[in-house]
Amino acid sequence: MPIIRLFLLIVVVTSLAVPVSAQSLLKHLDLDAPAMTEAEMTRADVEAAMAASSAAAPADFTAKKLNGLDLSGLDLSGAIFRAARLNKTNLKGVNLRGAILDQAWMLKADLTEADLRDAHLFQAQLIGATLDRADFSGALVASDLSKASLRDAKFVGALLGADMRNQSMGLMRGVLRQANLDGADFSGADLSRVDFEYASLRGANFSGANLMRAGLAGADLTGATVKGANFNKADVDSAKLKSLIGEASSNLDRARNLSSAFRD
Repeated sequence: MPIIRLFLLIVVVTSLAVPVSAQSLLKHLDLDAPAMTEAEMTRADVEAAMAASSAAAPADFTAKKLNGLDLSGLDLSGAIFRAARLNKTNLKGVNLRGAILDQAWMLKADLTEADLRDAHLFQAQLIGATLDRADFSGALVASDLSKASLRDAKFVGALLGADMRNQSMGLMRGVLRQANLDGADFSGADLSRVDFEYASLRGANFSGANLMRAGLAGADLTGATVKGANFNKADVDSAKLKSLIGEASSNLDRARNLSSAFRD
């Protein structure tokens, strides 16, 4: 199947309420194909495009192949990367504030300490990416970050939850299965219906976060701060809920399967 047709299939299927995940579809995708491994631009080309851009006419890298490039430290704020391929791209310390990354491919990309504040990541694929200490504050992150490393990342006021007013084509929300989110800050974030199954969330900060109907089965929240967090109908089956801070001011008692969670 041609790479573009398969990409469109993945976008459509991951938008539908069916038991097929982007990760299962990746099995049928040739990750060694040129579209997923090669670059059609150089770092100098990207820098030139940014230099010629403005707030009224942002740099547009829609569907561009930027795989494997070293773009570390660049100011890419406000740029458009819709459906771009950035697999294994070095984006350490980049400024992506306000950038559009909808449906972008960023498999195993390195975004350590990247600034993603107010960015838009809708149905982006960041499976296995490194995002330690990245800042997603105020960003929309309805994307797949399964198995990603997000230690000490910031999601303050971020929108990862499903917008139930706009779900005509299925459940679209953040997926962070088996991700490492130790020390992450989710203060005031919308995490409703977000998938955290088997994620490591040790010492994470959920102060004032909305976790309604979130999937936390098998997740490790040891030492997490949950002051004022909303756990209404969140699934905590087999989750580790030990040494929680601020539990008395949360509504953890309204979570599902609380009796099967591991508690102090």
